[in-house]
Amino acid sequence: MSKREKILSATWPRELVSWFEREHRPMPWRSDPSPYKVWVSEIMLQQTQVVTVIPYFDRFVSRFPSFKALAAADLQEVLKLWEGLGYYSRARNLHQAARALDEKYDGKPPRTATDLREFPGIGAYTAAAIASIAFGEPVPSVDGNVLRVCSRLWGIETPLRDKALADDVRARLTPLIRTVNPSHFNQAMMETGALICKPRNPHCDQCLLSRYCVAFKTSRTGELPVVEKAEKVPHYRIAVGVIWKKGRILIARRAEKQMLGGLWEFPGGKQGKAEALEQTVMREIEEETGLKVKVGPPYATVKHAYSHFKITITAFRCDWLSGRALPKASVELKWIPPADLPNYPMPRANRRLAGAIGDCPD
Repeated sequence: MSKREKILSATWPRELVSWFEREHRPMPWRSDPSPYKVWVSEIMLQQTQVVTVIPYFDRFVSRFPSFKALAAADLQEVLKLWEGLGYYSRARNLHQAARALDEKYDGKPPRTATDLREFPGIGAYTAAAIASIAFGEPVPSVDGNVLRVCSRLWGIETPLRDKALADDVRARLTPLIRTVNPSHFNQAMMETGALICKPRNPHCDQCLLSRYCVAFKTSRTGELPVVEKAEKVPHYRIAVGVIWKKGRILIARRAEKQMLGGLWEFPGGKQGKAEALEQTVMREIEEETGLKVKVGPPYATVKHAYSHFKITITAFRCDWLSGRALPKASVELKWIPPADLPNYPMPRANRRLAGAIGDCPD
C-alpha cells in the first residue's frame, strides 16, 4: 500500500462515522442500544429489511422485555409473535439462546464476538454486530451490504458468495475499525450499503466514499461485486386438506428441527408425478395422519416463495370418513374450531389459506 493509500485509508473511516452520526435513520434499538435490544434486532434483521422489522421488534420487546422474560416464555407464544416475519429458525434459536443465557450467565450476555458465537443462531456477522454495537468491541461486522460496499471501494473481483471475499474484507476492515467508534463504524457501513451503495443504480453522487472508490473511478459499479449466476429455483405444487369432523378441523404441528419448525399447518404435501391434486391430498392425509377422507372442492390456491424454492399450494375441503388421527409426520395433531385458528402460529401460506375457510357449512 502506497503512502497516499495509507493516508486515504485512515481518512475515510472517520468521515463515514461523522456522516452516520449526523444522518443515521432513527430505529428503536439505536435509541436504546441495550445488549438485549441489539441482539433481538440483529436476529430479526437477518434476511429482512428494517421497515419490516420495526413493528415486529416493538411488539416483541414489549411482550418480552429481557432475556429472562424471553427465556420464561413458551415457544408457541414466541412463534406467534414472530408469525409473518419468516425464517422461523431465528425465533427458535433466539428462544434457545435466551434460555442458555438465563441458565449459565444469569441473563447477562458475554461481551466478545468470540464468546457470542457459542449461542444458536449467532454467526460471524451477528456476533460482531452485537459485540461492537452493544459492547464497543472493535470487530468488523461483514454482511452482504458491507461486502458490496467494500468490493466496489477496493475493486475486489472475488465472487460475492466466495468465503474468501468475507475473509479478505474482514482483514482489511479490522485495523480501520480500531481507529473509530466501532459501533458507529459498523452501522455506517451497513447504512451505506442499504441506502446508497445499492446493488443496482447506486447513488454515487451522494456517497462520501466515491472519491476513494475504485469501482466509481473506473465506471465499474455495475460489474462489482462479482455475482455468479444463481441456479434455477425449483417450484412445487402442494395440496393440503382442511379436514372437517363434527364442526372441527385438523391441524398439525411441525417438528422443531424441520423447516418452519413448531408452526401449525393443514396436513398435505407435494404433488406426485402424473397425480391429480385431489389424489395428492387424499394420499398425503392418509400417510401423515392415518385418516381416510372424502375430498371436496378447493377453498383457495396461493403462491409463496421461500429462499430456495417456490410453491403453489391449494387447500381442499375434506370430510373425515374413518380412522383415528395419529401424528405420523408431525409431532402433534389437534381438532380445533375454525374460530381458534388465529391463536396458532402458522406459516404465511397456510395463514392465507385459513382466511378462506369460514365456518363449517354443515
